[in-house]
Amino acid sequence: MMGMEEAPAGLPGRLRAARVAAGLSQGQVARLMGLHRPTVSEIEAGNRRVTTDEVTQFALHYDVKVAWLLGEAADQHSHQDPRLELAAREIAKLDPQDLNRLMSLIAALKAGDEERGPGK
Repeated sequence: MMGMEEAPAGLPGRLRAARVAAGLSQGQVARLMGLHRPTVSEIEAGNRRVTTDEVTQFALHYDVKVAWLLGEAADQHSHQDPRLELAAREIAKLDPQDLNRLMSLIAALKAGDEERGPGK
């Protein structure tokens, strides 16, 4: 999977990298934005111009800055694993009971790591 730190310099490549890091398919993005899936594909291929409103919508859906998409800002996610951001978004959707179960599972995993010792 392409990480955000490996995103190409151009807008189409950055749009694709941000979409993948957000865990969204082209079809899901198309539905969110009221576009057809082939339109998203054409945008990511660099075959269709993107309006300023669309760039803003992409940034909102992908949780990135417009300036990053346009290549005007440093890579804002290079220090973080995109999977952690996706996990955080999914965890936020859990109901309280499931969140408590997940926290118990995390505690059990950490305890198992501590029992095995470092590097094991």
